[in-house]
Amino acid sequence: MRRIQRLAIPVVALSLFLVACGSDSDTASDETTVDTSTEVITDDTMVDDSAAAKIDIAALGLIKEGAITVCTDAPYEPFEYQDETTKEWTGFDMDLMKVIATNIGGLSLEVTVQPFDGIWLAPKAKTCDLVASAMTITEERSANALFSDPYFDADQSLLVRAEDKATLVDLASLAGKTIAVQTGTTGETYAKENAKDSTLKSFDEPAAMFLALEGKQVDAILQDLPVNGARQVKEPTKFALTATFTTGEQYGFALAQDNTTLAEAVNNGLAAAKDSGEYDTIFAKYFGAKG
Repeated sequence: MRRIQRLAIPVVALSLFLVACGSDSDTASDETTVDTSTEVITDDTMVDDSAAAKIDIAALGLIKEGAITVCTDAPYEPFEYQDETTKEWTGFDMDLMKVIATNIGGLSLEVTVQPFDGIWLAPKAKTCDLVASAMTITEERSANALFSDPYFDADQSLLVRAEDKATLVDLASLAGKTIAVQTGTTGETYAKENAKDSTLKSFDEPAAMFLALEGKQVDAILQDLPVNGARQVKEPTKFALTATFTTGEQYGFALAQDNTTLAEAVNNGLAAAKDSGEYDTIFAKYFGAKG
Protein backbone atom coordinates (compact mmCIF):
# COMPACT_ATOMS: atom_id res chain seq x y z
CA MET A 1 0.00 0.00 0.00
CA ARG A 2 -1.76 3.34 0.94
CA ARG A 3 0.23 5.58 0.07
CA ILE A 4 3.84 14.21 -0.41
CA GLN A 5 4.20 17.65 -1.07
CA ARG A 6 7.66 17.50 -2.50
CA LEU A 7 9.71 20.64 -2.81
CA ALA A 8 13.23 20.56 -1.40
CA ILE A 9 13.96 16.96 -0.43
CA PRO A 10 17.06 16.04 1.58
CA VAL A 11 19.67 14.20 -0.46
CA VAL A 12 18.96 10.77 1.03
CA ALA A 13 15.22 11.09 0.61
CA LEU A 14 15.54 12.41 -2.93
CA SER A 15 17.64 9.49 -4.10
CA LEU A 16 15.21 7.05 -2.53
CA PHE A 17 12.23 8.77 -4.09
CA LEU A 18 13.75 8.63 -7.56
CA VAL A 19 14.19 4.89 -7.13
CA ALA A 20 10.68 4.38 -5.87
CA CYS A 21 8.36 6.59 -7.66
CA GLY A 22 7.56 5.21 -10.41
CA SER A 23 0.67 1.08 -0.18
CA ASP A 24 -2.20 7.20 7.71
CA SER A 25 -5.42 12.51 12.00
CA ASP A 26 -2.95 12.87 14.60
CA THR A 27 -3.99 10.75 17.55
CA ALA A 28 -1.93 8.83 20.05
CA SER A 29 -4.27 5.86 19.83
CA ASP A 30 -3.99 3.04 17.35
CA GLU A 31 -7.75 2.58 17.30
CA THR A 32 -9.49 3.28 14.01
CA THR A 33 -11.71 6.33 13.73
CA VAL A 34 -14.15 5.97 10.88
CA ASP A 35 -15.40 9.10 9.15
CA THR A 36 -18.72 8.23 7.61
CA SER A 37 -19.20 11.66 6.08
CA THR A 38 -19.02 12.20 2.36
CA GLU A 39 -17.97 15.14 0.29
CA VAL A 40 -18.61 15.87 -3.35
CA ILE A 41 -15.66 17.04 -5.41
CA THR A 42 -15.97 18.51 -8.84
CA ASP A 43 -13.28 19.37 -11.35
CA ASP A 44 -13.43 22.51 -13.46
CA THR A 45 -11.53 20.89 -16.34
CA MET A 46 -13.26 21.36 -19.67
CA VAL A 47 -14.98 18.22 -20.88
CA ASP A 48 -14.85 17.05 -24.48
CA ASP A 49 -18.58 16.69 -25.10
CA SER A 50 -18.05 14.48 -28.13
CA ALA A 51 -15.88 12.07 -26.13
CA ALA A 52 -18.24 12.09 -23.14
CA ALA A 53 -21.16 11.31 -25.42
CA LYS A 54 -19.51 8.02 -26.38
CA ILE A 55 -19.66 6.79 -22.77
CA ASP A 56 -22.85 5.16 -21.56
CA ILE A 57 -22.85 6.52 -18.00
CA ALA A 58 -25.89 4.41 -17.09
CA ALA A 59 -23.91 1.26 -17.88
CA LEU A 60 -21.22 2.09 -15.31
CA GLY A 61 -23.36 0.89 -12.40
CA LEU A 62 -22.61 3.94 -10.26
CA ILE A 63 -24.04 4.06 -6.74
CA LYS A 64 -25.00 7.72 -7.13
CA GLU A 65 -26.09 9.32 -10.38
CA GLY A 66 -23.54 11.72 -11.83
CA ALA A 67 -20.76 10.83 -9.39
CA ILE A 68 -18.06 8.26 -8.74
CA THR A 69 -18.19 7.28 -5.07
CA VAL A 70 -14.69 6.59 -3.76
CA CYS A 71 -13.72 4.71 -0.59
CA THR A 72 -10.42 5.74 0.94
CA ASP A 73 -8.45 5.43 4.18
CA ALA A 74 -7.61 9.03 5.06
CA PRO A 75 -5.71 11.03 5.98
CA TYR A 76 -2.83 9.35 4.19
CA GLU A 77 -0.56 12.08 2.92
CA PRO A 78 0.36 12.74 0.21
CA PHE A 79 -2.26 10.53 -1.49
CA GLU A 80 -5.54 11.39 0.24
CA TYR A 81 -6.24 14.05 2.84
CA GLN A 82 -8.28 17.20 3.41
CA ASP A 83 -6.76 20.63 3.00
CA GLU A 84 -6.44 22.18 6.47
CA THR A 85 -7.86 25.50 5.29
CA THR A 86 -10.48 24.65 2.68
CA LYS A 87 -11.32 21.14 3.94
CA GLU A 88 -11.42 20.04 0.31
CA TRP A 89 -10.14 16.58 -0.55
CA THR A 90 -6.73 16.65 -2.15
CA GLY A 91 -3.62 14.51 -2.59
CA PHE A 92 -2.24 12.54 -5.51
CA ASP A 93 -5.06 9.96 -5.60
CA MET A 94 -7.83 12.53 -5.18
CA ASP A 95 -6.44 14.91 -7.80
CA LEU A 96 -5.95 12.08 -10.27
CA MET A 97 -9.42 10.68 -9.63
CA LYS A 98 -10.97 14.10 -10.27
CA VAL A 99 -9.32 14.16 -13.69
CA ILE A 100 -10.38 10.57 -14.44
CA ALA A 101 -13.97 11.31 -13.39
CA THR A 102 -14.00 14.30 -15.71
CA ASN A 103 -12.53 12.26 -18.55
CA ILE A 104 -15.17 9.57 -18.10
CA GLY A 105 -17.98 12.04 -18.64
CA GLY A 106 -17.90 15.11 -16.44
CA LEU A 107 -18.63 13.11 -13.28
CA SER A 108 -18.13 14.52 -9.80
CA LEU A 109 -16.27 12.70 -7.03
CA GLU A 110 -17.87 11.67 -3.76
CA VAL A 111 -15.50 10.54 -0.99
CA THR A 112 -16.22 8.29 1.96
CA VAL A 113 -13.64 7.24 4.57
CA GLN A 114 -13.18 3.79 6.06
CA PRO A 115 -10.33 1.72 7.57
CA PHE A 116 -7.78 0.30 5.15
CA ASP A 117 -7.90 -3.30 6.32
CA GLY A 118 -10.17 -5.08 3.82
CA ILE A 119 -11.12 -1.87 2.03
CA TRP A 120 -10.78 -3.56 -1.38
CA LEU A 121 -13.99 -5.49 -0.56
CA ALA A 122 -16.04 -2.28 -0.37
CA PRO A 123 -17.01 -2.04 -4.08
CA LYS A 124 -18.28 -5.62 -4.00
CA ALA A 125 -20.39 -4.68 -0.96
CA LYS A 126 -21.60 -1.62 -2.90
CA THR A 127 -20.51 0.89 -0.29
CA CYS A 128 -18.56 2.67 -3.01
CA ASP A 129 -17.82 2.39 -6.73
CA LEU A 130 -14.07 2.04 -6.36
CA VAL A 131 -11.22 2.32 -3.88
CA ALA A 132 -8.60 5.03 -4.29
CA SER A 133 -6.29 4.55 -1.33
CA ALA A 134 -2.65 4.11 -2.42
CA MET A 135 -3.28 0.39 -2.52
CA THR A 136 -0.83 -2.15 -3.88
CA ILE A 137 -2.19 -4.66 -6.38
CA THR A 138 -1.66 -8.13 -4.90
CA GLU A 139 -2.75 -11.64 -5.81
CA GLU A 140 -4.72 -11.94 -2.58
CA ARG A 141 -6.63 -8.71 -3.13
CA SER A 142 -7.20 -9.50 -6.79
CA ALA A 143 -9.07 -12.64 -5.73
CA ASN A 144 -11.87 -10.39 -4.43
CA ALA A 145 -11.52 -7.20 -6.44
CA LEU A 146 -10.98 -6.03 -10.00
CA PHE A 147 -8.03 -3.66 -10.27
CA SER A 148 -7.50 -0.88 -12.74
CA ASP A 149 -4.28 -0.54 -14.67
CA PRO A 150 -1.39 0.37 -12.33
CA TYR A 151 -1.01 4.11 -11.79
CA PHE A 152 1.91 4.40 -9.34
CA ASP A 153 5.11 2.47 -8.55
CA ALA A 154 6.16 2.18 -4.90
CA ASP A 155 8.55 0.38 -2.54
CA GLN A 156 8.82 -0.10 1.23
CA SER A 157 11.02 1.94 3.56
CA LEU A 158 12.22 2.63 7.09
CA LEU A 159 11.55 5.85 8.98
CA VAL A 160 13.36 6.47 12.28
CA ARG A 161 13.84 9.36 14.68
CA ALA A 162 16.41 11.85 13.39
CA GLU A 163 18.63 11.13 16.39
CA ASP A 164 18.87 7.45 15.32
CA LYS A 165 19.57 7.97 11.62
CA ALA A 166 23.22 6.93 11.93
CA THR A 167 22.52 3.65 13.72
CA LEU A 168 19.11 2.33 12.60
CA VAL A 169 19.92 1.97 8.94
CA ASP A 170 18.50 -1.44 8.02
CA LEU A 171 16.50 -4.36 9.39
CA ALA A 172 19.59 -5.98 10.91
CA SER A 173 20.20 -2.89 13.04
CA LEU A 174 16.62 -3.14 14.32
CA ALA A 175 17.08 -6.62 15.79
CA GLY A 176 15.58 -6.67 19.27
CA LYS A 177 13.78 -3.37 18.64
CA THR A 178 10.17 -2.50 17.83
CA ILE A 179 8.91 -1.66 14.33
CA ALA A 180 5.54 -0.05 13.68
CA VAL A 181 3.45 -1.30 10.74
CA GLN A 182 -0.08 -0.60 9.53
CA THR A 183 -2.63 -3.39 9.78
CA GLY A 184 -3.53 -5.08 6.51
CA THR A 185 -0.80 -3.46 4.43
CA THR A 186 1.99 -4.85 2.29
CA GLY A 187 4.39 -3.12 4.68
CA GLU A 188 3.10 -5.34 7.48
CA THR A 189 3.52 -8.40 5.28
CA TYR A 190 7.07 -7.40 4.33
CA ALA A 191 8.00 -6.84 7.96
CA LYS A 192 6.61 -10.22 9.03
CA GLU A 193 8.68 -11.92 6.34
CA ASN A 194 11.92 -9.96 6.71
CA ALA A 195 12.12 -8.50 10.23
CA LYS A 196 11.76 -11.67 12.26
CA ASP A 197 14.33 -10.52 14.81
CA SER A 198 12.27 -7.45 15.65
CA THR A 199 9.01 -6.96 17.52
CA LEU A 200 6.21 -5.73 15.27
CA LYS A 201 3.49 -3.41 16.58
CA SER A 202 0.46 -2.97 14.32
CA PHE A 203 -1.53 0.25 14.08
CA ASP A 204 -4.75 1.03 12.27
CA GLU A 205 -3.54 4.38 10.92
CA PRO A 206 -0.21 6.03 10.03
CA ALA A 207 -0.82 9.11 12.17
CA ALA A 208 -0.69 6.92 15.28
CA MET A 209 2.55 5.34 14.05
CA PHE A 210 4.23 8.74 13.66
CA LEU A 211 3.18 9.72 17.19
CA ALA A 212 4.44 6.38 18.55
CA LEU A 213 7.80 6.88 16.85
CA GLU A 214 8.13 10.42 18.13
CA GLY A 215 7.13 9.30 21.61
CA LYS A 216 9.69 6.45 21.56
CA GLN A 217 7.05 3.73 21.83
CA VAL A 218 8.54 2.20 18.67
CA ASP A 219 11.98 2.47 17.10
CA ALA A 220 11.04 2.63 13.42
CA ILE A 221 8.16 2.62 10.95
CA LEU A 222 8.13 0.25 8.01
CA GLN A 223 5.67 1.35 5.34
CA ASP A 224 5.37 2.71 1.80
CA LEU A 225 8.29 4.89 0.73
CA PRO A 226 6.24 7.88 -0.51
CA VAL A 227 4.43 8.18 2.83
CA ASN A 228 7.53 7.89 5.01
CA GLY A 229 9.32 10.26 2.64
CA ALA A 230 6.54 12.81 2.96
CA ARG A 231 6.82 12.79 6.74
CA GLN A 232 10.58 13.32 6.59
CA VAL A 233 10.13 16.26 4.25
CA LYS A 234 7.40 17.72 6.49
CA GLU A 235 9.35 17.27 9.74
CA PRO A 236 13.08 16.84 8.93
CA THR A 237 14.22 17.67 12.46
CA LYS A 238 12.16 14.82 13.91
CA PHE A 239 12.36 12.00 11.36
CA ALA A 240 14.83 10.47 8.92
CA LEU A 241 14.37 8.03 6.07
CA THR A 242 17.23 5.54 6.32
CA ALA A 243 16.44 2.59 4.06
CA THR A 244 14.38 1.55 1.08
CA PHE A 245 13.36 -1.97 0.14
CA THR A 246 12.69 -2.59 -3.54
CA THR A 247 9.48 -4.61 -3.81
CA GLY A 248 8.19 -3.74 -7.27
CA GLU A 249 4.78 -2.78 -5.87
CA GLN A 250 2.23 -0.95 -8.01
CA TYR A 251 -0.90 0.89 -6.89
CA GLY A 252 -4.25 0.37 -8.55
CA PHE A 253 -7.88 1.42 -8.09
CA ALA A 254 -10.04 -1.48 -6.84
CA LEU A 255 -13.52 -2.14 -8.22
CA ALA A 256 -16.14 -4.86 -7.95
CA GLN A 257 -15.11 -7.86 -10.02
CA ASP A 258 -18.26 -7.77 -12.12
CA ASN A 259 -18.01 -4.07 -12.98
CA THR A 260 -15.77 -4.40 -16.02
CA THR A 261 -17.51 -1.50 -17.74
CA LEU A 262 -16.47 0.97 -15.05
CA ALA A 263 -12.98 -0.55 -14.94
CA GLU A 264 -12.60 0.04 -18.68
CA ALA A 265 -13.82 3.62 -18.32
CA VAL A 266 -11.36 4.27 -15.46
CA ASN A 267 -8.48 2.80 -17.48
CA ASN A 268 -9.41 4.96 -20.46
CA GLY A 269 -9.66 8.01 -18.22
CA LEU A 270 -6.26 7.24 -16.71
CA ALA A 271 -4.71 6.79 -20.15
CA ALA A 272 -6.19 10.10 -21.27
CA ALA A 273 -4.72 11.84 -18.20
CA LYS A 274 -1.29 10.49 -19.08
CA ASP A 275 -1.60 11.40 -22.76
CA SER A 276 -2.70 14.96 -21.97
CA GLY A 277 0.14 15.55 -19.50
CA GLU A 278 -2.27 16.03 -16.58
CA TYR A 279 -0.85 12.97 -14.81
CA ASP A 280 2.68 14.41 -14.95
CA THR A 281 1.41 17.75 -13.65
CA ILE A 282 -0.22 16.09 -10.64
CA PHE A 283 2.85 13.92 -10.05
CA ALA A 284 5.13 16.97 -10.07
CA LYS A 285 2.84 18.73 -7.57
CA TYR A 286 3.43 16.06 -4.93
CA PHE A 287 6.72 14.40 -5.85
CA GLY A 288 8.62 16.82 -8.07
CA ALA A 289 9.13 16.59 -11.80
CA LYS A 290 10.29 13.25 -13.15
CA GLY A 291 13.98 13.27 -13.94
